[in-house]
Amino acid sequence: MFIITKGEGIHTIDYKDYTYKEGTVFSLRKGVTHKFTRSNADGELLIFTEDFIIKHIGKKDGLKLLQLFNELIESPKIQLDKSMYSEIKTILKQLNTEIQLEKDVHSSIIKRSLLQILTSKLYREKAKDKNISTNTKYLSQFLIFQNLIEQQWAENKTALNYAKQMSITPKTLNNVVKSIIKKSAKYLIDDIATTQIKHLLINTELTVTEIAYKSGFDDPTNFFKYFKKNTNISPNQFRKTHK
Repeated sequence: MFIITKGEGIHTIDYKDYTYKEGTVFSLRKGVTHKFTRSNADGELLIFTEDFIIKHIGKKDGLKLLQLFNELIESPKIQLDKSMYSEIKTILKQLNTEIQLEKDVHSSIIKRSLLQILTSKLYREKAKDKNISTNTKYLSQFLIFQNLIEQQWAENKTALNYAKQMSITPKTLNNVVKSIIKKSAKYLIDDIATTQIKHLLINTELTVTEIAYKSGFDDPTNFFKYFKKNTNISPNQFRKTHK
């Protein structure tokens, strides 16, 4: 989690640019590609694991809270108003104070409590104007589906195969995805697959043809069509633009 306390600039998350200024919060999950454009900005960086959230907040509430850190469900950016930003700064100040008291036997408990308050306030802030899902069952199924896609995106690009693995019908799978992101299951599969292909184009020296095969396409021509359909740009153009 980045909390901007000074300056302004642009932060790129999975190849999409987000402007930021004082009071901007970015919440990111593991595996997301992101970068700062050089600026005079300053801020606070908090790093913690998904297991930490689940352990200290509980599975049910933790799953809801983790929507803050899932860019496929909600925007990774929150812009705080002056009042909420002031509250968040107070919590950050208290956290920094507790960090200095590392040997204090009560410090760990207080830090966990402050972090829970911080993330809960940000969740409530985002939920004000957003339709954040409160359906824990559908959210849990969505996260299972998302995890399966991220593991199998290269060899499995059909909703039917994922539905079978989850022991539900394709219709139910579509209902799950629509309840969380208002999109179809196929849209989510293609979105994740395309993002993974982008990672390969930017972060490896593989040729585009090699990436096509690695991405599960027997014919590079079909790979080109698939990528362009989902991005409106060819793989070569994307690589040239972002490298």
